[in-house]
Amino acid sequence: MSRTPALLVIAHGSRDPRHAATVHALTRRARALRPGVRVETAFLDFNAPSVGQVLSSLHLSGVRDVVALPLLLTRAFHAKSDIPAALAESTVRLPGLCMRVADVLGPSPLLLSALELRLAEAGITPADRATTAVVLASAGSTDPEAIAAIAETAREWRHTGWCAVRPAFASAALPRTEDAVRALRAEGFARVAVAPYVIAPGRLPDRIAAGAAAAGADVVADVLGAAPELARLLLRRYDAAAQAPARLPALTA
Repeated sequence: MSRTPALLVIAHGSRDPRHAATVHALTRRARALRPGVRVETAFLDFNAPSVGQVLSSLHLSGVRDVVALPLLLTRAFHAKSDIPAALAESTVRLPGLCMRVADVLGPSPLLLSALELRLAEAGITPADRATTAVVLASAGSTDPEAIAAIAETAREWRHTGWCAVRPAFASAALPRTEDAVRALRAEGFARVAVAPYVIAPGRLPDRIAAGAAAAGADVVADVLGAAPELARLLLRRYDAAAQAPARLPALTA
């Protein structure tokens, strides 16, 4: 029986095949950084395997200690409801399973570093920082805590030298990406870049890119994807959770 907790990365899932491919690329990178840890991937919807399937497989192979890590940037519905429910069901069903739940990925300076990596790949140089306004474009949520977290991330990022950073959302909240780009133009910013604050491709990231193009953004970065900083962040969250007492995931409102 393994004494080192396994890491179960739980992604949302998507009908878009790029989503699962990106998630698997990220978990492979984390696995390569920590070869002594068993790293598995599960999805809440659309893709296989499910959370219950992976936990059953781990249990069958003798793994009793698991750190579940929500592959999410903010604490919204999936982190507060879907994932705890799936984990609680498996904890009850699988005798002896010790479950720890890691924090969501955001906020973290490593996420800001990953955003800057993607902007650099899109052509933004360090010298451009002081003259570039950035739209931090997230998927969006109806959860006030998640919306506030995105706004706070934009404020924190602004303090690293960008002339402006504004939050925007692909769904559920305003402003939309295109509206944020147009607002920055109206304020007189000559160069506007859009940085998708999303992990993997899919319908909402495509909506972000389309809005950026429609509003004439100068630069549109790629999604965070399997950035090295994200892989390190997964392991940082894993390490913090692995040191905490095992607990049954609790549903929160």
